[in-house]
Amino acid sequence: MQRTMHVPSTSSEAAVREKTAIQVIERMMKLLDALAQRSEAVSLKELSLSTHLHPSTAHRILHDMVVGRFVDRGETAGTYRLGMRLLELGNLVKARLSVREAAMEPMRDLHRKTGQTVNLSVRQGDEIVYIDRAYSERSGMQVVRAIGGRAPLHLTSSGKLFLAHDDPRVVRSYATRTGLAGHTRNSITDLAKLERELSLVRARGYARDNEELELGVRCIAASIRDDSGRLVAGLSVSAPAERMHDEWIEDLLTTAGRISAGLGHSRADGP
Repeated sequence: MQRTMHVPSTSSEAAVREKTAIQVIERMMKLLDALAQRSEAVSLKELSLSTHLHPSTAHRILHDMVVGRFVDRGETAGTYRLGMRLLELGNLVKARLSVREAAMEPMRDLHRKTGQTVNLSVRQGDEIVYIDRAYSERSGMQVVRAIGGRAPLHLTSSGKLFLAHDDPRVVRSYATRTGLAGHTRNSITDLAKLERELSLVRARGYARDNEELELGVRCIAASIRDDSGRLVAGLSVSAPAERMHDEWIEDLLTTAGRISAGLGHSRADGP
């Protein structure tokens, strides 16, 4: 009689791996919650007791979290505390979510005044990322960059705000890294010209994009700062080139100031 060997199905193995991964994540969260309840470093024994995890399991997970900087080792051997990576991530979330919340109504008001697309963007490395927008079909301009879209710093009005805030050596490093690649015939692809443009941005207190990212589209942008005075986002108005009006600059600056105030920024703290 021929015997048939049973081979576990691939889907079954995948389900086991997924269940194991979920268990690890749940245990990580238990440990983080336990650490968050204490201001001082906590021993492995205490963490094991409060999370009902076996000491060896807790130790293994804590080791991995130390490597990822989510947990730091305490000064006393065998103790742990929350790591600096959580602070870094928390600051990123705070900046993005707080800005969106504070900007929502002011952006709508600015859109109603101008009838044009209003964008909110943050810096991420060598690019800006669009995180919110107020627009309508009446603006007469197709939205080129969707929310979540990215664009090079030197080709956008909001990106120029961040570059103008950088040390000159950092700007030169950016130029070397990116090559200042252009998208249109109006794009600034020369470092000396970019430096002059950034000098104008600092002098004016706002930035322009003269069809440098997309032909037929012009933008103006103003800075949004948080309670520490740090530049956290750019607020911009985009319009068909022939419809852009300088009269909107004052409204733009006022709106950016209103959003900054909502984040706790005071003019006494800086520009």
